[in-house]
Parts: sequence; C-alpha cells; structure tokens
Amino acid sequence: MPKIVDAEARRQDVVDAVFRIIASDGLERASLREVADEAGLAVGSVRHYFASSDELLVFSFATVINRIVGRLEASLVNVEKEVSGTPEQLSAVLNLLGQVLPLDEELAVDACVWMAFRHAARIKPVLAAEAERSHRAVAAVVGRLIMLLSPGEDAVQQILVTEAERLLATMDGLCMHALLQPEWMTAQVCSDVLTAHLAAFSGLSASR
Repeated sequence: MPKIVDAEARRQDVVDAVFRIIASDGLERASLREVADEAGLAVGSVRHYFASSDELLVFSFATVINRIVGRLEASLVNVEKEVSGTPEQLSAVLNLLGQVLPLDEELAVDACVWMAFRHAARIKPVLAAEAERSHRAVAAVVGRLIMLLSPGEDAVQQILVTEAERLLATMDGLCMHALLQPEWMTAQVCSDVLTAHLAAFSGLSASR
C-alpha cells in the first residue's frame, strides 16, 4: 500500500525547517532547496506543498503571526479576569507582553522569525499583506490592553492611541534588544522595563 502522508503535518515540518534556518542563518538562506535539505525532504516533495519560495515564505510568515497573536489573545483573556490594579493583574499583563519577547527557546525562535519577516516586508511586496495583518492584530490586542489599564471610561481616545503606540514601540525595542544582546537584555531586565513603563502609564492616566 502507498504510504499515507498527513499533508498538514508535512507542511508544518517544512515551516519548522524555515524557522530553524531563519533563526540560525537568516531569511536570505530560506530557499526551497535549503528548506528541503533542512527538513530532510526532496525539493520535489516541498514543491508538492508550496509551488514557490514566495508561497512558502508567505505561509511561514502567516504561521508565526498566528502563533504570536493566538498567545496574545489567550493572555488578554487572563488579564480581563483579574481585578484592575492588583498584583495579579500586573503579572497577567507582563505575561501577555512577554509573548512577543525571546524569553525562552520557543519564544526566541518565533520572535526572530517574526522580526525577520517584518523587516523583509519592507522590500518584499509579497509579504506586505501579512505584515499589515501582523501589525493590526498585535495593535488590536495592545489597544484593548491599554483600555483595560486606563482608569475611568472618559479617557481621551487620542491619548489611548498614543499610549498604545508607545507600548508597541517599547515591545518592539525590547524584542530587538533581547535578540541582539541576550546576555544583557535578560527576562528579568525585560520585566523590569515593562513594569516601569506600565507604572508610568498608570501614573499619567491617574493624573488626567
């Protein structure tokens, strides 16, 4: 009998190979041939699931976005369960923000791949739509988080938008620093920076 291949599992094997290549050598090396070698497959087998390098890269970009956004949305539910202003809520918020930072091996690979694709989208039009989706999806979660942390229901919309963008910029900066300088930008340092940022936001919100 011919061997039955689980198409979804095989696609995931190929995407995992893409992620390993990007994390170790960069996006430029993620050609069909290199990915096939990394996955232990023939190029023809990879082409059975992805007709071109562009199709493979777009699918891989979408996969890492879905992973990260899925974790963020699940973490947001936990934030919403906690009483506002409590240590438990702060812990839940820090856990949420940590989902985009390279705080362990799995998160580090996702963060590296995510950043690589976002940067590549600047010059690769085929990645632009996923890059836009990535920004909007992450920004939506962060915007909702800022609203949850803002005391009162009469906060000025523009202030909330500005604070959401400020937090997004902080997250991006921490992610990049932690990827480039992991010995310095440890999980504890990231937590300390985020805690200080949130404390400053709470102070500003309370004074308005």
